[in-house]
Amino acid sequence: MRISVIIPTFNEEKNITKLVKYLQEEGGEALANIIVVDGGSEDKTTEMARKAGAKVVISPKKGRAAQMNYGASFATGQILYFIHADARPPRGFINDIQSAIREGYQSGCYRFRFDSDKTLLKLNNYLTRLNILTARGGDQTLFITRPLFDDLYGFDEYYVIMEEYDLLRRLWRKNRSAFKIIPKEVCVSARKYDTNSWARVQVANLVAMTLFRLGAEPARIAATYKKMLHYQ
Repeated sequence: MRISVIIPTFNEEKNITKLVKYLQEEGGEALANIIVVDGGSEDKTTEMARKAGAKVVISPKKGRAAQMNYGASFATGQILYFIHADARPPRGFINDIQSAIREGYQSGCYRFRFDSDKTLLKLNNYLTRLNILTARGGDQTLFITRPLFDDLYGFDEYYVIMEEYDLLRRLWRKNRSAFKIIPKEVCVSARKYDTNSWARVQVANLVAMTLFRLGAEPARIAATYKKMLHYQ
């Protein structure tokens, strides 16, 4: 089964070329296509992604859920693999995902590690080993078979934040045993922690997850989260 990689972007010129080239080098013939779906970047993200060899499409609607759904509509592979632009999957990711599918899993993710040696961030890394919703997130990447993605109607575009959590919650309700956490690590940028303290980010995450579980409107969650953090 071939794999389509879908990368939602917004102002990611610093990361996109390296990621696309890395995916091409690691993917080989099993890589169906790499789709960069942009949400209206004001930098050279789209130009650089296209030059690196990715298929670039502009989402008619901004927002990660909408962008990932739109990108999926261009996928030609039987497996969809969603990756953030500042993350890098481990070497051999194609074999990992194909092996998981052969084992009977229909979806899954990796653990992650930050590109930082800070002690507190190592705690975050370790927690991604746990098979609980609060330890999951889009940074860990997500693979899912096309039939299951379609059966779930993709990402719910109502969620302008927490879209991965919503999809996983629906997926786990349907068949949690079909989800695999591959015991390898995606390397994730620690840039959020470069401009915020570890404690500030954890509190913001806790507030966002609590509001999500209480059924708060995603727009309110997003506004609250952005007020609590500084971004580069």
